[in-house]
Amino acid sequence: MTSKDLPKIIEEPPGKKAKELFELDKNYISPSYARYYPLFVERVKNTTVIDVDGNEYIDFNSGLLCLNIGHHPEVIEAIKRQAEKLIHYSITDFYYKEVIELSEELLKIIPIKGNIKFHYCNSGTEANEAAIKLARYYTGRQNIIAYIGSFHGRTYGSLTLTASKPVHRKRFSPLLPGVYHVPYPYCYRCPFKQEYPSCDFACLDYIKEWVLEKYVPAEEIAAFIFEPVLGEGGFVWPPEDYFKKLKKITDQYDILLIDDEVQAGIGRTGKWFAIEHFGIEPDIITIAKAIASGLPLGVTASKANIMNWEKGAHATTFGGNPIACKAAIATIQVIKKEKLLERVERLGLEIKKYLQEMQEKYEIIGDVRGKGFMIGIELVKDRKTKIPAREETNEILTKCWKKGLLLISGGLSTIRIAPPLNLEESLIRKGLQILEEEIKKLVSNK
Repeated sequence: MTSKDLPKIIEEPPGKKAKELFELDKNYISPSYARYYPLFVERVKNTTVIDVDGNEYIDFNSGLLCLNIGHHPEVIEAIKRQAEKLIHYSITDFYYKEVIELSEELLKIIPIKGNIKFHYCNSGTEANEAAIKLARYYTGRQNIIAYIGSFHGRTYGSLTLTASKPVHRKRFSPLLPGVYHVPYPYCYRCPFKQEYPSCDFACLDYIKEWVLEKYVPAEEIAAFIFEPVLGEGGFVWPPEDYFKKLKKITDQYDILLIDDEVQAGIGRTGKWFAIEHFGIEPDIITIAKAIASGLPLGVTASKANIMNWEKGAHATTFGGNPIACKAAIATIQVIKKEKLLERVERLGLEIKKYLQEMQEKYEIIGDVRGKGFMIGIELVKDRKTKIPAREETNEILTKCWKKGLLLISGGLSTIRIAPPLNLEESLIRKGLQILEEEIKKLVSNK
C-alpha cells in the first residue's frame, strides 16, 4: 500500500461494522458528545486513519489537532519503553525524573524568557483551570477577562471562560464569578461593523474605554486569557499587531496575559507556539492536545516568580504521567529532527494559495484565513450578507468523509484545515482536490 492508493474506500462509510457499533454507541455512550459523522477508527498507521471496515483516509484534522505527527514510530517506541518501566506512581506526592526531562525540552522552545516553571496535568481544560488559579493566587486579584468566541475547555472554571457556542454553557449556570467577556478581533465578522485597518482597532478601544474605565476595576483584574488563534471558534486570526497593542493595555494595569496554545501550539502554525507570530511574550502559557501525540497531558508554564504558590495549593494525581512525558519528549524531538516547522511554513503558503484560488471560483467561500496547517475556510450563503452556510458545511464534511477525507468544522460554518505536520505533500494536494470537488458539486446543484 502506497500513498498513491489513498484514500482507499472499500465499503462506503459507514460500513457494516460501523453501523453495528453506531447502534451500540447510542445504547451506552453519553449523547453529549458532538460527533461530526459516524467514523469508528480502528487504528492509525503513521498519518493514515483506518476505520473498522478497512477504509483508509487522508487526515485533515489530526485527531482534533492532537496527532500533529500522527502515530509516529519513534513516539510509539518511546511509549513502549516507558510502559515497561513505569506507568504511574503520582507526581502529587512523589517525584518523576520524566517531568524534569520534559521540562528541559520545553525550556528550549517555550516563548517566555528567564526562569520558567511548569505544572503538569492531563488536558487543556485542566491546564487552563491551573492558569486561572495561578493568576488569582499570584496577583491576589479575583477577575478574569476572556473573549467571546473563545474555547478554553468544559470543566467549570474553563467553561466560564469558554464562549464559542451557547450549548456549552446552557443549563450549567451559575458559573465561576468574576469572568468578563469582550469581542475577539474577528475581522471578517467585526461586531463593531468596522473594517481593518480603517477601524483603528475599535475592539481594543472598547476594552480600554468601556470595560476597564467604565465597568470592571482594572486593579481587580488578575489576567486576560486568550487564544492567539481561535480554535473551535473557527480558526480566526487577529491582525498581526493586535496583541502588541493589547499588551500595552495590560501592562499599564499590571494584568497577566494567559496564552492558551492548546490547539495552536506544538508546530501547528509553523512556529512552536502561535503567539510567536505576534511578537509578544505572555506571562502564562497553557499546552495540551498535540504535546504528547494524543496521550493525556496538559502543561501550564509561567515565569518562575509567578508560579510561587505553596505546597498543596494545586495538584493532580495523574498529571505528568511518565508515559505521556516520554511521548511528549519524542514528539518534540521528531518535529526538530524532521524540520517540520519549516515544512509547515512552506506548505502552509501553498495550501492557503490553493484555497484562495478556490475562493475566487466559488461564491460560497466567504473567507480564507490562517498560517501553516491552521487554516479556516468560512462558508456563507451570500457574500454580502455573510449568512453562515451551516447546513452546507455539514454536508461537505459528510461528503468528503465518504470520499476518504477527514475534516472537521469550527465556529458556525468554517471548515478547519489541520493535517498532520508530516502528511505527505501528494496527500495534501489530493485532500484539497477532494474538498474542491465536493464544494463544486454542492454549488452546481443549487
